[in-house]
Parts: sequence; structure tokens; C-alpha cells
Amino acid sequence: MKRQLAILLVSALATSGASAQAIRTERNMSLELANQLASAAVAACEEKGYAVAVTVVDRASQVRAVQRADNAGTHTLEASRAKAFTSASAKNTTLAMMEGAQKNPAAANLVNIPGFLLLGGGVPVKVGNEVIGAIGIGGAPGGHLDEQCAMAALEKHKDLLK
Repeated sequence: MKRQLAILLVSALATSGASAQAIRTERNMSLELANQLASAAVAACEEKGYAVAVTVVDRASQVRAVQRADNAGTHTLEASRAKAFTSASAKNTTLAMMEGAQKNPAAANLVNIPGFLLLGGGVPVKVGNEVIGAIGIGGAPGGHLDEQCAMAALEKHKDLLK
């Protein structure tokens, strides 16, 4: 009887531990935050005279917000989406990924991943060390400038990312 009780207890503990790991809680990008980041990024670029498109995606790289400034080129929409997708899925800036691919022949194959765009302008959105989405910007005269606008938007809303 004691042995059966011990087996039952061990089995119950093992089952409860397994079920606790089966469910995850994750932070994600709200629509409100996505819109605020997109607006701030467009404004940061406009202050510098750049007409850009901004796409903000959630942790699964799904589009949450898109804004295209007046006079932004048509191509900037897809470029911003691809940069946001790349940054969120790789959890890195697209500028760092581009530089890594230029220096490392093995990393150069990243350009062959469908949907990836290794140009500067994609920046992860983080709460602590957890990536909850990304901002992608296209249209400034250089990916490093797109990235600066994304960083300015994140800095403006850093209190919301705690």
C-alpha cells in the first residue's frame, strides 16, 4: 500500500511539473504601443528630412502597425516590413546582421531566407532581454539613418518598455 501511494505521489508530481512547462506566458506588442512607435519613428525621420515608411511587428513578426510619410517612395513599404520581419525573427538589428554577413561567408547565406532583408533599419523592440517585436524603417538615405530613427522612437517610449 505504501509503495502504491509513493508511486502515485511521484507520478502526480511528475505530471504537474510537465503541465506547468506546457503553458507559456509571453509578452507581446499591443496595437497601441505599435502605433506609438510607428508615429514616433516617422516623426524622428521627418525631423531629419527623410520621408520613410515604418512597419511595427509583434513577437511573431506579424504586422501590427504601418505608417508611410508623405512623399515616401512606394518601395519603402515592403522594405520596412521586411526589415521588421527580419529583426523580430532573428532578434537582432538588421544593420548588425548585414555587417556580420559581409564579414562571415557562412552568414552571407542569410540573404537566402525567404522574407529576410539585410539592410540597416530593422530594430528589435525589447522588454528587458525579451524581444516583443520590431520596428522596420525604409526610405532614409542609408540603413544606418533608418536605424537611428527607430532607436529614437524606442528612446521616446522607453518608459512603456519596462
